[in-house]
Amino acid sequence: MIERYTRKEMGGIFSLHNKFSLWMEIEILACEAQAELGLSGITAEEAAWIRGHAGFEIERIDEIERATNHDVIAFLTNMAEHIDADLPADAPKPSRWVHYGMTSSDLGDTALCCQITQALDLIIQGVRTLGATVKRRALEQRATLCVGRTHGIHAEPMTFGMKFASWAWALKRAETRLLEARATIATGAISGAVGSYSSIDPAVERYVCEKLGLVPDPLSTQVVARDRHAQVAAALAVCAASLEQMATEIRALQKSDTLEAEEPFSKSQKGSSAMPHKRNPITCERVCGLARTIKANAQVAFDNVALWHERDISHSSAERVTLVDSFIATDYILAKMQGICEGLVIYPENCKANLERTRGLIYSSKVLLALVDTGVTREAAYDIVKRNAMAVWEDIQQARPGMSFKERIAADAEAPLADAELERLFDPWHFLARADLLFERLETLEF
Repeated sequence: MIERYTRKEMGGIFSLHNKFSLWMEIEILACEAQAELGLSGITAEEAAWIRGHAGFEIERIDEIERATNHDVIAFLTNMAEHIDADLPADAPKPSRWVHYGMTSSDLGDTALCCQITQALDLIIQGVRTLGATVKRRALEQRATLCVGRTHGIHAEPMTFGMKFASWAWALKRAETRLLEARATIATGAISGAVGSYSSIDPAVERYVCEKLGLVPDPLSTQVVARDRHAQVAAALAVCAASLEQMATEIRALQKSDTLEAEEPFSKSQKGSSAMPHKRNPITCERVCGLARTIKANAQVAFDNVALWHERDISHSSAERVTLVDSFIATDYILAKMQGICEGLVIYPENCKANLERTRGLIYSSKVLLALVDTGVTREAAYDIVKRNAMAVWEDIQQARPGMSFKERIAADAEAPLADAELERLFDPWHFLARADLLFERLETLEF
């Protein structure tokens, strides 16, 4: 991922330094396990020496890899140079115990699972922080009336708090998926070639995994199966899709002819190089764009599941790009949505104006049911309501003054509704008599 979208902590997790540090720790732990459990010829003194003298330089690893064309061998060679550097030429070399009985995937896959769990912890915290913010704003805006829209068309009255509340529940579901994915990926494998433990005792795997906070893979086929990684990528993709949905709604509400809400716009910010008046929802648009990348990357993770026989490395090159980019982009858009939702400007008067824009048409469903309650058949009631509604709609289309929907219903002899009943039916809060239940449910939500 380009630096523009890489936040420091997440970028650090997927840095070469962190990767090689994890590789080094895994190799050291494997040596310590062999010594402590008496499973090879390595002594406790040699394991301690390895712990105290191991090191690496990224530039040196790159230099060796250019010759060997093998990143793990390049790393192990450089690590051995550090371990043996201070020993006499004729002294036994403790580095010979490094990677004993292991294969490259034992190192790479176990370290990658560590990196993914570290990254998921950041993402989960970001989701929780955003969820708490969205919940708070939902409760703040629980009584801000606005019009609900279906198919982009005015439907019935609702409150702005309901929009925030729906986002809060989506983020809670995202948290659940991410926690499940974390439990699945927190897996290590130190099982050797084809995963048969042919040259290494399973006790080493248990030791290393316990120290790293991982669970041993019950049967790795030399690699940790990529359905685990696909679950992670899918959880990130669904999380990104939810953030995209939030951003899309804000973009729609910020349109000049709607303007019910607006993403934060600083005093020094400029919206257009050509049109100084512009206040564009560029951050929400950026969230939507990066969400597309994260969703697309999930498909690569699904394709990586199918490897030849016990292992190949067709997944490796792809996930070096897509998996890392998905984490970095998800972390970035979570932070952006946090800022947007924290500072989202809401315009209650515009919400009210839009609520009244269709001259009362949004109350048609209540009028329909009220006519049914008087004994009119549903079909006949529907025709009465539609006839009057379409007459109002034609006036609106032509920008003509005319009767409101309420006035037309009151004047229709086929609609036997008293004035007091009409007042009740055309009260937006009549639609929201049970809305308190939604916010009572929301109050139980914890992040």
